[in-house]
Amino acid sequence: MKTNRNIVCTAVAILLAIGVVSCATDAQKEGKLQAEAKVSRAQAEKIALAKVPGGTIKEGEIEKEKGKIVWSFDIATPGTADITEVQVDALNGEVVAIEKESPAQQAKEKREKD
Repeated sequence: MKTNRNIVCTAVAILLAIGVVSCATDAQKEGKLQAEAKVSRAQAEKIALAKVPGGTIKEGEIEKEKGKIVWSFDIATPGTADITEVQVDALNGEVVAIEKESPAQQAKEKREKD
């Protein structure tokens, strides 16, 4: 019985360590991308919100998408459950993509990220 408990405790400790390393790696990647960006998050937010009148940013991140560094924002609009994802080029401030996502698409994207 004691051996099983030790095995479980060891397994839990390993899984927690993997999670901590994964989070640190994500933060390092994001920090590196932010250092390369010429457009600040605040500037990119203003650009994105101009494309979705009345919208509110729910989530935002910097990421590499199709070879470009982009600020990606999920923007909610009153009166709809859909989210508008707006991607702003982090080097020049141009809007790269605008895409509507239904709640089902949002759930699928979240599962894929996790």
